[in-house]
Amino acid sequence: MSLERRNGAGAVVRRGFAAMPFLVALLPIIVSSARAENLDAGKSGARLFADSCAACHRSARGLAKGRFRLTLYLFLQQHYTSSADSASALSSYLQSVDTPAAAPARKSSARRSSDRREARPPRPPLPVRGR
Repeated sequence: MSLERRNGAGAVVRRGFAAMPFLVALLPIIVSSARAENLDAGKSGARLFADSCAACHRSARGLAKGRFRLTLYLFLQQHYTSSADSASALSSYLQSVDTPAAAPARKSSARRSSDRREARPPRPPLPVRGR
């Protein structure tokens, strides 16, 4: 092998090592830009529900089903949300709208029958059979 060839290969290796500090300095910039971004950060519970839950659940009312906030938080954090903050916001929102819908006031059966009598005219009694 000629002397020129060996010196040429050595020069390439030396240039590669000379560029190494530059690459090491560039590495943190590349790694930091590749970090994942939390798209749910800073959203309210209502907004989180509208963005991710409303496709399957028409309403947030009744989804908490009377559960404790901590239980709901842990369930959402493990299964549905991307961070602890979004799980906390969503569980607080679901707790706030979990109040049951007010049932319409029912009338007692005595009042209902009296209402019917007032609405219809009285009819005569049926004849007694056998007389």
